[in-house]
Amino acid sequence: MTAPPAHRAAAERTPVLVDHAELHTALTALFAGHGILAARARLAADALLHGDLTGLDSHGVFNLGRLYLPLLASGRCDPKAEPETLTDLGACAVVDAHRALGLWAAAESMDDAVARAARHGIGLVSVRGATHFGCAGFHAARAAHAGMIGVVASNCGGQRIARPPGGAVAMLGTNPLSVAAPALDGHPFLLDMSTTVAPTGKVRVAARRGEPVPAEWLEDAAGEPVTDPAAFDRGEAFLRWLGGSAGAGVHKGFGLGIAVELLAAVVSGAAVGPAPAALEGDGRPHGSDDDIGFFLLAIAPQVLRPGADVAGATRSLFGALTDCPPVRAGEPVRYPGWWEAERAAERRRDGIPLPPHLYDELAGLGLLGGRS
Repeated sequence: MTAPPAHRAAAERTPVLVDHAELHTALTALFAGHGILAARARLAADALLHGDLTGLDSHGVFNLGRLYLPLLASGRCDPKAEPETLTDLGACAVVDAHRALGLWAAAESMDDAVARAARHGIGLVSVRGATHFGCAGFHAARAAHAGMIGVVASNCGGQRIARPPGGAVAMLGTNPLSVAAPALDGHPFLLDMSTTVAPTGKVRVAARRGEPVPAEWLEDAAGEPVTDPAAFDRGEAFLRWLGGSAGAGVHKGFGLGIAVELLAAVVSGAAVGPAPAALEGDGRPHGSDDDIGFFLLAIAPQVLRPGADVAGATRSLFGALTDCPPVRAGEPVRYPGWWEAERAAERRRDGIPLPPHLYDELAGLGLLGGRS
């Protein structure tokens, strides 16, 4: 077989720009076609495209055919589910999502937490029986848009991906955590992170591109670095925790992972990763991400401190950070969320860049026209 001409090979690597509004409309119709109510289908499309808009491509439409459509097709996600409030104490509530699509269910729950915080100064909604919710930051940012501080955490249900430091068995998920708050105009503070060095999606994106990952991301059964991302899905590599090694503070990432498990699963009653069943098998990643738990917290400082200039204090805080002199000219100091907001504005204007293979996948689903 001869190699493709240089121009063809280059074309296969060149991203295809897709209009955000066009893709959002198509995704909304797709979700609605699976039986999800129209307003919730739009919300799910918002949540999914947040990843593509902000540059977290591993959590955007890359996951549509790999994760969300199989969840709906298998019945593990119920498109007609109606979350049920099990406990309501005013400022806080416990909700059973009944396998609703996490993309919209987590957003609705955060909106509920925001409404509670507007009355009480703080609002907590603890969710069990949930499915994957996409980017944690999308849901935390809903509180920031309401002028509040948002905290979101999610465990991975019964799925185990990472091993405890020094342990031989995978026992915890990537357990994402996000904090959001109003900051400078149009640029909210938005921290969105897995408690492992990288989420599984980034590893799979690298594998699809045929690119190695940094040595800090993965390790083999003996704890040695692995740079082949495909080794993860072959069961030959484990994700490392933030910190990576004992000397670099791996206990911090591991501890954050446990904290998320407590907040998201123990509080809500969702499936817990480090359960006796985790000790069975060959130690490699196992289990399934069913019965996920969410922790959604909204804090309204202006309700807790009536009359205080909270907005002014926030602007001062983030303004001081961005005024910090940079080490290198042309590389200004910015806080988490700044560049994501810039990228989102650019992609709304100019289009979302999709890898050709992903564009073709979406075209095959009828979401986009085929490439000429």
